[in-house]
Amino acid sequence: MTFGSESLAVLCEAFLFYSTLNMRYPSQGHISIKQWAEEDRPREKLLLKGRSALSNVELLAILLGTGSRSQSALDLAKELMNSAGNNLNELAKYKMADFIKIKGIGQAKAISILAAMELLRRRSSEAIRINPKISSSLDVYDQMKEHLMDLEHEEFWILILNRANLIVRKERVSIGGFSGTVADPKVIFSRALENQGSSLVMVHNHPSGNPKPSTADRSLTRKMVQAGKSLDLPILDHLIFTDLGYYSFADEGLI
Repeated sequence: MTFGSESLAVLCEAFLFYSTLNMRYPSQGHISIKQWAEEDRPREKLLLKGRSALSNVELLAILLGTGSRSQSALDLAKELMNSAGNNLNELAKYKMADFIKIKGIGQAKAISILAAMELLRRRSSEAIRINPKISSSLDVYDQMKEHLMDLEHEEFWILILNRANLIVRKERVSIGGFSGTVADPKVIFSRALENQGSSLVMVHNHPSGNPKPSTADRSLTRKMVQAGKSLDLPILDHLIFTDLGYYSFADEGLI
């Protein structure tokens, strides 16, 4: 049997049509997670809605990463949770052999889950760390001793605080020489915003031992206080640290 050019064109169009249908509506029961709506995919759902919005099965699917030829990662996660009676405490008791009994879960996937479960166990055994609270300039000085004591060069640090004046993070902004260091306001405020800070304390040391602020120190403090007001991120203090004591702009009524 031979086909003319018109018949061949019709057959090609038909082939393309049915191929497209097959891509959109696979004949197999399994549909890849990539074909789901973005908000229904576990990883994308976590990014869009946060980790608390995901079920145990969805979180487990992220750990698995990929599925098998016949199952999506979510299908494998469901089967795994079912095998443990849908109980995370039971799943935490699984050994390597228990995981690889399930078709589609090999050593690599099993190791990922075992590692996650071990982290969970270690976290539960560790005491919750309570961040120190800043109530005075002396609290700041005590917090910075481990970082600035005995240094022969200048460093500029910030303490990022939350609304309760608890330290969220200590951050070294710059390192200088014996007589000075550079503090960029853009860097300081960006670090505070990245860490969701509510207020800031600035600290830098004078290796000379003289706590008296320089003209540059006073100018920077004024600039930072003004910028903090505009950003609703107040500067609570600027401390000049020396091994024998300190100078506090807040204590001196300059903030």
